[in-house]
Amino acid sequence: MSNLVEYYNKFNEEKRLDSRHGQVEFLTSMKYIHEEIKAHYPGRKKAEIRLLDVGAGTGRYSVPLAEEGFDVTAVEFVRHNLGRLKQKTDKVKAYEGDARRLKRFADESFDVVLLFGPMYHLHAWEDKIQALSEAKRVVKKSGLIFVAYIMNEYSVLTYAFKERHILEAMEQKMLDESFHCQANANELYSFVRLEDIARLNEEVGLERKKIIAADGAANYMRPFLNALTEEEFAYFIEYHMATCERGDLLGASAHTVDILMR
Repeated sequence: MSNLVEYYNKFNEEKRLDSRHGQVEFLTSMKYIHEEIKAHYPGRKKAEIRLLDVGAGTGRYSVPLAEEGFDVTAVEFVRHNLGRLKQKTDKVKAYEGDARRLKRFADESFDVVLLFGPMYHLHAWEDKIQALSEAKRVVKKSGLIFVAYIMNEYSVLTYAFKERHILEAMEQKMLDESFHCQANANELYSFVRLEDIARLNEEVGLERKKIIAADGAANYMRPFLNALTEEEFAYFIEYHMATCERGDLLGASAHTVDILMR
């Protein structure tokens, strides 16, 4: 965890999400947050919906959602990120905390929980289970949980083959015989497959509403997206939104968002 803190003290997550490929992920996630909340809580005013953003970073999601009128609470592990979040707004109730231990919050305290960062960094299966279980505990019965993951095939295709680390990866047993990333593949990031996500949900007892490819092909196409005109990029966003629920694209997306119901 000390490596994680050191990393985020230097890494600019906001810059990533403001990039063209980051915009795809952000716009897609926000679209589904709005759509699912509206469908799940018809007629409810935003101020009546309590939302918990776990692993909130510098507030990329919690700040705009609070400014829209949602009742937003944020939890962030990295103190540097938490400080930046607090500088942006006083509309978010922000606390330092760990996704695996949300003791500050009572059972069934929130209508919606976002888990948009922790699963990227929790390598141990039991830690993933604990984070997901805590999200389930603090959300109300039939409440919504949005969980983001980094996908296995994106890592293999980019790091192992595109960046030509495949020989090193196989020699150091970063990949098993089915090319599934092992815990030592990356000290900071954890990569999963769709079947891993399904097993987590089954163990914790959560029902899936839908799962989406948050950025689809965008991360593979960074220089090409950057070269598009605004009009061309708008069409790419339109294409992505039309295809992001397709099962044949999910596994190779860099990020997925699993939309769950308690």
